[in-house]
Amino acid sequence: MNLSRKIIGQLKTNALTVPAENQFDFPEKVVQFGTGVLLRGLIDYFVDKSNKAGKFGGRIVLIKSTSGGEAGAFSRQDNLYTHCIRGIENGINIQENIINASISRVIDAKSAWEEVLALACDPNLELIVSNTTEVGIRLVNENIHSAPPQSYPGKLLAFLYQRFKIFSGEKDKGMVIIPTELLPDNGKRLKEIVLALAACNGLEKEFVQWITQANEFCSSLVDRIVPGRLPAQQLAESEAAFGYQDDLMIMSESYCLWAVETSNAKAASLLNSLGVDKGLVVAPDIRIYRELKLRLLNGPHTHACGLAYLSGFDTVKEAMQDKNFSAYINSLMVSEIIPSITDHELTSDMAMVFSQQVLDRFRNPFLNHKWLSITLQYSSKMNMRNLPLLLRYYERFGSVPGFMAIGFAAHILFMRPVNSVDGQFYGEFNGKDYLIDDNNALIYAEKWKNPHGVVFSILGEKQLWGRDLNELPGFTSSVKEKMELMQQKGVRAFLEECAVEFV
Repeated sequence: MNLSRKIIGQLKTNALTVPAENQFDFPEKVVQFGTGVLLRGLIDYFVDKSNKAGKFGGRIVLIKSTSGGEAGAFSRQDNLYTHCIRGIENGINIQENIINASISRVIDAKSAWEEVLALACDPNLELIVSNTTEVGIRLVNENIHSAPPQSYPGKLLAFLYQRFKIFSGEKDKGMVIIPTELLPDNGKRLKEIVLALAACNGLEKEFVQWITQANEFCSSLVDRIVPGRLPAQQLAESEAAFGYQDDLMIMSESYCLWAVETSNAKAASLLNSLGVDKGLVVAPDIRIYRELKLRLLNGPHTHACGLAYLSGFDTVKEAMQDKNFSAYINSLMVSEIIPSITDHELTSDMAMVFSQQVLDRFRNPFLNHKWLSITLQYSSKMNMRNLPLLLRYYERFGSVPGFMAIGFAAHILFMRPVNSVDGQFYGEFNGKDYLIDDNNALIYAEKWKNPHGVVFSILGEKQLWGRDLNELPGFTSSVKEKMELMQQKGVRAFLEECAVEFV
């Protein structure tokens, strides 16, 4: 028996929080670009929780832009899915199971773009959210009248232009637009790109004024570990306990944060209607939230993903059970990241408290967060999340941050391809190929053709870093030495030898 609307009344409600029948009648108020597990485990969680509390009263339309995926499963299950929340908070075991009914339908942008434009005509819409990864918010000089435009900003601009025309520029039909992509000032950046793209397409000045005056672009930060689909055994056990099959079931940690930066009254009012969970924070400045999360959660994740995978660890919790690896993560945060980010606003005490929370979250025994999934767009994540830390450390201390150098060494080693198939590059570990799922994989493949000079060549590639990292005193030689030791001894053995240096 598959999860669907018709079986809701038959379910064991003591094990599940189920939607009331009236939730299916709520109007569509949210447009969501992206169908990924992070959005479903966080933003859609907030919408569903508020709906169940009788506060928001709106549903979400998902716009699917990528090929493949789970569109068929959404249709089969009436857009319902189970969200399993697992974690430990203040020593208390948190286990919660929710059937999320926030999604009304899924539209495929590639095959049904006219349906997306028709959605823009709905007067009930209030909010647009997105998560298209860090590389999704970029300027692509394109015709926004394409069906569909290629980029997310192009799709968003086309959607807004359609709405402007249908409602003749009425100001109250503007939208609150909140990107969740992990970029600093993501709302400001998205707005700049949308305006630049409007200029490229020669759209009328009245429309540009409507964008700036009737729509509110808010920067935001999301923080929740959502590994996604449950491992086979856990999935089977959960489905047996719940009494149905769910092809969209996801698991997340209990910790959650959606920090939205705005002083706009309309946006604040809308978000207040969603604010039934302490994890939704609305503030005029979210810099501290962003810095803590980006540098002390995402930064170590990215520094360590290649290191962990090449050490033979499949999941984050498995790696954190290894004393040497756990000590590396702690040392990286305490000795190098925290000294690089603290100031009069973000104090050392605040950073230390957050870092200990991060360690607890990494050790969450309920989650199977795979390191290989964290390596998605590895190079851009290293650039956006960790390069600023490296430069800041040099500015403050003028010396090589050895733990960061280990992260860069493992990164370069992970990005070494052993073969390619249909334009995709694969690395190899323990006789098994892994996909190097990175837009810059070709650059690394070219650099690795000269293994002896690969560290110098990659660190000097301005297309990757925006500058020549070989100019940082001692950094290249440190990274090269560490990578060569990893190659000679194996990555896990290298970590064991480094253990004496760990905090």
